[in-house]
Amino acid sequence: MSAKFDAVYRRSIEDPAGFWAEAAKGIDWIQPWERVLDDRNPPFYRWFSGAKLNTCWNCLDRHVAAGRGEQIALIHDSPVTQTVKRFSYRALRDAVARFAGALVNQGVGKGDRVIIYMPMVPEALIAMLACARLGAIHSVVFGGFAPKELKSRIDDAKPKVVVTASCGIEVSRIIAYKPLLDAAIEQAEYKPETCIVLQRPMEEAKLITGRDIDWNDAVAAAQPADCVPVAATDPLYILYTSGTTGRPKGVVRDNGGHAVALHWSMENIYGIKPGETWFTASDVGWVVGHSYIVYAPLLKGCTTILYEGKPVGTPDAGAFWRVLSEHKVPAMFTAPTAFRAIRRDDPNGELLKKYDLSGFRALFLAGERSDPPTLEWAEQLLKVPVIDHWWQTETGWSIAANCLGIELLPVKHGSPTRPVPGWTLQVLDETGHPAAPGEIGNLCGKLPLPPGTFPTLWNDDARFVDSYLARFPGYYQTSDAGLIDEDGYVYVMARTDDIINVAGHRLSTGGMEEVLASHPDVAECAVIGVHDSLKGQVPVGFLVLKAGVDRPSAKIVSEVVQLVRDRIGPVAAFKTATVVARLPKTRSGKILRGTMQKIADGQEYAMPATIDDPAILGEIDDALQDIGYAKK
Repeated sequence: MSAKFDAVYRRSIEDPAGFWAEAAKGIDWIQPWERVLDDRNPPFYRWFSGAKLNTCWNCLDRHVAAGRGEQIALIHDSPVTQTVKRFSYRALRDAVARFAGALVNQGVGKGDRVIIYMPMVPEALIAMLACARLGAIHSVVFGGFAPKELKSRIDDAKPKVVVTASCGIEVSRIIAYKPLLDAAIEQAEYKPETCIVLQRPMEEAKLITGRDIDWNDAVAAAQPADCVPVAATDPLYILYTSGTTGRPKGVVRDNGGHAVALHWSMENIYGIKPGETWFTASDVGWVVGHSYIVYAPLLKGCTTILYEGKPVGTPDAGAFWRVLSEHKVPAMFTAPTAFRAIRRDDPNGELLKKYDLSGFRALFLAGERSDPPTLEWAEQLLKVPVIDHWWQTETGWSIAANCLGIELLPVKHGSPTRPVPGWTLQVLDETGHPAAPGEIGNLCGKLPLPPGTFPTLWNDDARFVDSYLARFPGYYQTSDAGLIDEDGYVYVMARTDDIINVAGHRLSTGGMEEVLASHPDVAECAVIGVHDSLKGQVPVGFLVLKAGVDRPSAKIVSEVVQLVRDRIGPVAAFKTATVVARLPKTRSGKILRGTMQKIADGQEYAMPATIDDPAILGEIDDALQDIGYAKK
């Protein structure tokens, strides 16, 4: 039964204004709203129009004012530098106010843009909150992005200031950021006035006289800045969608709806209360880092962990277990790819035995499809609920989830459960009509979307409508394909361009991956559709095996081919797979299936801007040639 969740969900759909007005009581407002939902200019809906607030005040100052200034707000845990640093709410507020003053000294004010190009250091979070304090609009660019990608974001956002660091630190290498930034500015048409540079001792950067300022010098010369009131509908940040080529899409997030939704989500989705510690293993360059490393936990008054490391290799596959144990974390959020890596290196969970996770309550996974074998493995290992949930850069928080803080619903492996309160989700066929339960189609959200989702794209309302709203009028097109079953559970099968057409049959590569991942020797996998002159497309699988597997690859391939035949049927035409050492991924862990498909079909492709290790594409090319593909 799900009576409690059903009641909450029903109210959010039947009375959205009342529902979100009640949720908004968790936020401090400088001026009340005129309308909770402003629907006067569809499809450009706005939340809490007429209201004023300050997001930084709600994240920091109000907790200090409430007498909780000595509570730890931020833990920076960096196994790559072997340091742990803690900031109380008072100390973090003071650091943010002082850096906001440094930005003021550089002419930054309300509405100005600031690009933040930083590694996972406290100063990245401080810079984000300092912008929010001033009503300036931050745009965080993933540290280490190539100059071309950074240049495109500079030209689009036109920042008055760029905040950067001398370097980032990976498991076995140092990445110098400043030369990448210098090259981007040299290529850019728009030239930022100032760059503030955090010098890290591992590799200091050469500063350009007249443009670059040392972080410490900038802060030393500054006075603390007060919070600036902004409209609820004013932009808080711009986040450019990962993997964008050409002119980037700048997703805009507002201040008011964002604060309300994220504050509500911490307790209602994740079951986390003020004062508890929360660990999101992501990067501030991605939307997950914005929402659940920085804003949501601080809005709620939690302790948030900023982790500079990897799930494996810093130092081993027990890295997350150490963080959970050492900092007494009750719940964490990361991507499924992180747990596939842990499972690959430590399939029996031996490293977990070294740590005390007795206070750990739940694991949340998102960012890509959670394959049931990995989810089941984590359940058996951790003996807590492992909750898949689904959301996107554009939405800023969950579209579908098992809302632990409201009521834990029965888990269906392979499903992120049901739409969260505020979301009316439907599966539409190619003509825009609702699909029957269990039928694969286009997953779409009925407008208006709930608070915290994106109201538009930066300086491009027309592209916002054309990219997301035009195909199915009245709906947001997620570009994900999937189905909703008779119980209302959502299944996200693949991006719509990952649905392949095999001899007229529309098939989900995600469904095939689910079968491959169930094989006991497979750590992770990917399936792509490659061109076939007879059938149009046929599926090809890639298998990464678990550590220690020494069975013949040909035998494993034969077994997975039979598995797909048994579970999906001959219609899948799945006959070919290859074993590879690793899969090409973005830095946020998403498998680059589109690029793999271009390699397989012998097409030209651009090096993805977000790729973690370009060398892997050569390995994929070699593997495909061994099975008769990738011929140019």
